[in-house]
Order: sequence, then structure tokens, then C-alpha cells
Amino acid sequence: MDPLLPRLGLALAIGLLVGLERGWRERDAPDRSRTAGIRTYGISGLLGGLFAALDDAVGSVAILAVGFVAFTAVFSWFKLREATHDADFSVTGVIAGMAVFALGALAVAGDYLAAAAGGTALTAILASREVLHGLLKKLTWAELRSALVLAAMTVIVLPVLPDRTVDPWGGVNPREIWFFTVLIAAISFAGYVVTRLFGEKRGVLLGALAGAVVSSTAVTVVLARMAKDAQSTLPLAGAAALAAMVSVLRVAAVVGAIQPSVLAHAGLPIIAAALVLASAAGLMFLRDGGAQPMEQAARNPFDLVPLLGFAGLFALVSTASAALSGLLDEGGLLATSAVSGAFDVDVAVLSSLRLVEQGIAPASAARAVLLALVANALGRLFLAAVSGPVRFLLPLAGATALAALAGASVYLFLPSIPMPS
Repeated sequence: MDPLLPRLGLALAIGLLVGLERGWRERDAPDRSRTAGIRTYGISGLLGGLFAALDDAVGSVAILAVGFVAFTAVFSWFKLREATHDADFSVTGVIAGMAVFALGALAVAGDYLAAAAGGTALTAILASREVLHGLLKKLTWAELRSALVLAAMTVIVLPVLPDRTVDPWGGVNPREIWFFTVLIAAISFAGYVVTRLFGEKRGVLLGALAGAVVSSTAVTVVLARMAKDAQSTLPLAGAAALAAMVSVLRVAAVVGAIQPSVLAHAGLPIIAAALVLASAAGLMFLRDGGAQPMEQAARNPFDLVPLLGFAGLFALVSTASAALSGLLDEGGLLATSAVSGAFDVDVAVLSSLRLVEQGIAPASAARAVLLALVANALGRLFLAAVSGPVRFLLPLAGATALAALAGASVYLFLPSIPMPS
């Protein structure tokens, strides 16, 4: 079969797909009152494919260019008449028609997979008008700025950073450090979005689960402050235990995504600790049965100064980890993880994972990750003791101690997870 025929069929299918969405949206309009529907968009895609085929057969790029200009002029003229009659200032229909013609040409003369993906994406965007407009109405300037900063961090800053170490110990790779900064920022932003969608007046359970994705330490401090005026602190302590569980599982997700070999040694202890924290939280909730509104625990994660501070701290800890690991072997790595993990578990974990590529054994990195989790848990307990009453601290401390004991027991007595080579 001539390969041109299935490509022309794809060009027609792209137009029909877009036309289906356009026709459905205007399905209640009187007959012959609209410029383009499912048939017109389908023919537009096929027309783009035919011009591309003619262009290839004759060997002149002018045919496709002239065809595109002519199509745009005719389509725009009819759309102008329709817009004048309806007092409509939207240019979406014209742009959609131009895109259908271009995607039809791409399906014949270029990458047909890209053309198919582009047609699907175009239809999805057109069909999401209400959702996107509703999102814009709810979006604040701080949230928009955060999304733009994240995009700039990812597609502008990240590609231009050097992908090599710049210090004598091989600890500071600017692109790697910035990549991990973007990774943590993206996770934080996802947690912020969840919190934003469900509002500030939510139950303790939902607040802990959503807020802990951003910062389990911040959630713990908020809960400890609430406990001062609460009649029963067990639900609050249970929510803090859930926040700790989310933090532990988030670390496991980061480790699994970056260094699966480390997760083979640390995975089972982390799962054991998470199960104990979840069980303890469940018992606390069942014992009291309460759920109280929780104030906003998570703030906008894209204040630029904290982000740059995280990157600088990560670079400093990475340098110290590389230097100490070279001088003191595993002991230096564990010491760095304990110190840095007490105030920022992400920095400690990411610094430990980076050293695997520099020769540190995955088992040693796993010990450093687990030690960082323990240090971070102790840091949360310290802040809970400072910020809240004893009746809030004691149940949380008990759950934390049991989780640490379960994780240590699994680590000492169970083998590591076998990983495929």
C-alpha cells in the first residue's frame, strides 16, 4: 500500500477530531449559521495533507506555502463575516483552522506521530475552555508567579548550567544541584495546589496529608500551636504522625526515582516505619474520633529567596559530604547526614544520593538516608516540644519511637530488596 494513503487518512482524522469538538460546542446553533464544523475541519486537515503531497511531488516548497496562505485568507474571511454577525471577537476558530491545516501537512510531509499527538493536544485544549477559564479566575498573582518561576527554573536556567563538578572534591555539580532544587520545588508546588483546591477549613487528616507534602515540619509546628488551645490533642498528634509518614514516603519516592539501588537497602525499613506511623495515627483518631479545622500550613513554595537558600545549602552540604567522605569514608557521610537532616531532610538525602555516582556504596548511602530521617524526626520532636504542650508531644514521641524501632529492626534482621540488574 502506498504510504501516502494512510498519511492522508491521518490528516483527515486530525481535522475530524478537532471538528468533532468544534461541532459539539456549536451543536445548538441553527443550520448553516456557522463557518466551520466537523466536515470543514476534516476537509481542512485533508487539504493540508494534499498540499504537502503536491509540494513533495513537484519538489517546490512554494506550493505548500501558497496553499497555507490561501487557506488562511479564505478561512479568515468567512470567520470575519461570522464574527461580525455574532459580535464575537474570539480568534480561536481561525487559529484552530490554521493549526489543522498545518498538522495535516505535517502528517504527510513530516513526523506523523508528532502530527497525531499535536492533533490530540489541540483538541484537548479546545475542549478545556471552561476549565482553563475557571482556573484563571481562581488563580492569584502569587500562584501565577510561582508557576512562571518553576517554568523558568526548568526550561531556561537548568539547560544553561554546566554539567560538571566545579570544586576540588567533586561535590558541586551546578546542573545536578539545580535539578534537585527544581524537583523539590515541584513536589512542594504539587502539595500547595492540593491544599489550595480543598481550602483552608479542612479536617486535620486532609490538612496533614496535603501540608506534609510541602513540609512535615511546618505541619507539626502548626498542630503543636493548635494543641495549646485544644480540648483533645490526640487527633492533632495523630495528624502530626500522618505528616511524618508522608514525609518518610516522600523521601522513599525521591530515592527510588534517583537511586533505586539505595532504595533496595532502605526501602523495607522506610515502609515499616511508615506503617507504624499510620497505625499510630489511626489509633489516635479512633481513640478520640475528632477532626478539627486546621489553619493554612503551607505557604506559597516559590518565594525566590528560600529556593536560592535551598540551592546554596545543598551545594554547601554536597561539598562537605564529598570532602568528608573522601577523608573519613562512611563516617563522614553519616556525620553530614545527621547534622543536615536535623533541619532539612531533603538536602541530606539528595546529598547522600549524589555520592553513589562518585563511588559510595549504595548500602552506605542507605544508612545515611535512614540516619537523616531519624535526625529529621528528632528535629520535629524538638520543635513540637518548643511550640506545643506535653500532652501533644508525648503521643507523637511515642509513635516516632515505635516507628524508629520498627525501621531499625527491619534493617538489622531482614535482607535488602533484590533489584534487577
